[in-house]
Amino acid sequence: MHEPRDLPDLPDLVVPSRFCGPPSSGNGGWSAGAISAYAGDECPDDHARPWPAVTVSLMAPPPIDVPMTVAPAEQGGVVATYDGRPVLAARCTTDEVADVEPVAPDEARAAEASYAGLTSHPFPTCFSCGTGRAPGDGLRIFPGRVADVVDDSGTPRARVAATWIPDPTVAEDFHAYADAQPRASLPVTWAARGCVGGWAGDLEERLMVLARMTARLDSFPVIGEEHVLVGAGRAQDGRKTWTSSTMYDADGRVVASAEHLWIAVDPEAFA
Repeated sequence: MHEPRDLPDLPDLVVPSRFCGPPSSGNGGWSAGAISAYAGDECPDDHARPWPAVTVSLMAPPPIDVPMTVAPAEQGGVVATYDGRPVLAARCTTDEVADVEPVAPDEARAAEASYAGLTSHPFPTCFSCGTGRAPGDGLRIFPGRVADVVDDSGTPRARVAATWIPDPTVAEDFHAYADAQPRASLPVTWAARGCVGGWAGDLEERLMVLARMTARLDSFPVIGEEHVLVGAGRAQDGRKTWTSSTMYDADGRVVASAEHLWIAVDPEAFA
């Protein structure tokens, strides 16, 4: 592993209120994606190039509209703190991130009608999957159940899928990549693969928040192009739930994949 890049010239990390999950804290996937850019020298300056796998741990709800200080972490990578407390930590990793089996666009589009969040949503303000966000404001990714998949141990795992067309408001700054096609930003690309994992877990049954996300980016989603997002449940142990997600482009190629750890929490803490 390389040491983190020289950080003094990097700005503080701020999660704008648009990118909230619950009303008073940042969307876990967006916040994780934002700090992933600071993880180390393996992360390319040209965002159009493939990225290494980056693991982000969320140790507290990311505050919104306030600066978090980013500094080197003792074990490598970086940590973002607010009011003296760690909130996010990111590091590059050699861990492999498995792809979730694809779903045809027509099947994913049809599955959106069965999205459980349309009936009951714990965080309708969520930037990624919230039903209370208007088109062009939130991503409105609504994953519904599709056929289960069988893992390597022969155990059937729940799977969900949805389509998503990135709009121009989530485009990366033109100077951040050399690709001529406008593409979604790094934090938005992480956010798009976050909640789809939660809905593949047991988010219908109990309130969970993202505790860790490891993501690999092969490319970035093209603005205006339909993508398919697929999530799969992996395991559960007490308060912990593990899931995975993959984004496919219009040609069926993998854009990015992620693995998540979710922790069940007391609903009153997010009232």
